[in-house]
Amino acid sequence: MSKIYKLGVIGAPIDHSLSPFIHSRFGRQENISLDYRAYKVSNIELKSFIDEFFSSKSAKGLNITLPHKKNAVAAVDKLSEEASFLEAINTINRKANILYGHSTDGDGLIKDLNEKNINIKDKRILIIGAGAAIESVLYKIINAKPATISILNRTIEKAEILQAKYMPMINISTRIESSIYDLVINGSSAGLTGEFSPPDKNLFNNDTIFYDLNYSLNGTSFCNWAENISENSYDGTGMLIAQAALSFYEWFGVMPDTKKIANEISDL
Repeated sequence: MSKIYKLGVIGAPIDHSLSPFIHSRFGRQENISLDYRAYKVSNIELKSFIDEFFSSKSAKGLNITLPHKKNAVAAVDKLSEEASFLEAINTINRKANILYGHSTDGDGLIKDLNEKNINIKDKRILIIGAGAAIESVLYKIINAKPATISILNRTIEKAEILQAKYMPMINISTRIESSIYDLVINGSSAGLTGEFSPPDKNLFNNDTIFYDLNYSLNGTSFCNWAENISENSYDGTGMLIAQAALSFYEWFGVMPDTKKIANEISDL
C-alpha cells in the first residue's frame, strides 16, 4: 500500500481556496497519494496547529496564506534566504523532522508573467497596495530590474515602510508619476471585495498590462475595471497555480504540469 502524504493550507478565511483542488490534481499527475485539506486557523491557534499537524508521521508540508505568512516564521526551524529577507513564508516542508520555511509567491508571479510573455525588465510599474500580498512578491519584481516602481496605498506610511526596506535595491516612489505605466499590479484586497478605488485612467493606455494578485472564479472588481482600459488584464489564478507547483516541487522534487490545471480551473 502506497504512503498517503498529509498536506494542507492554513489561513482565515480559507473557504474560497483552490489549493486542495490544485494539489489533488498535481498528486494524480505524478502518481503521488496525498490528502490535502484547507484548515481555517486563527492567529491564536497558529503555532499549536502547526506543531500538532507535524506530529503526524505522514505530514509532509503546509501552505500558508493570509493572514499567517509572517507569524508562521516562528513555527519553523530554518528559512530559505528569500524567506529570511521577507520575514514571511507560504510553504513549510518537513525533511528529517526539520521544518523548512520557503516563499514561492514571488517566483510564482514571475513564472506566470513569463508564461504570459510579460517581461518586467525596464518597465514602468505601478503597484496598488502595500500589504502582505505585495511584500511577498516585491523582492522578485525588483530582481527582474524594472525601470521604475511606484506604490499607491491608502495608508502612505505602509508604502513608505516598503520604500525604506527596498531603497538600497531600487528607487521606489510613493507618488504617482505623470508618465504612462506599462504594468499595474494590484495587491489590495479591495480589488476582490468590490471596494476598489481606481486610479486616474490617464495613467494608462491600451498597451498597459493589468495584473491582480487576487483571484476569483467570478472575476475581480480590479479586472472588471481594467478591461475597460486595456485588452491585457489577468487575475492571480496563474500565479496561484505556479506558486503551488513550486511548493509541490519543494515537497516531492518533481514539477507538475500547470497548464492542465489552468484549463480545469477555467472550466469550473
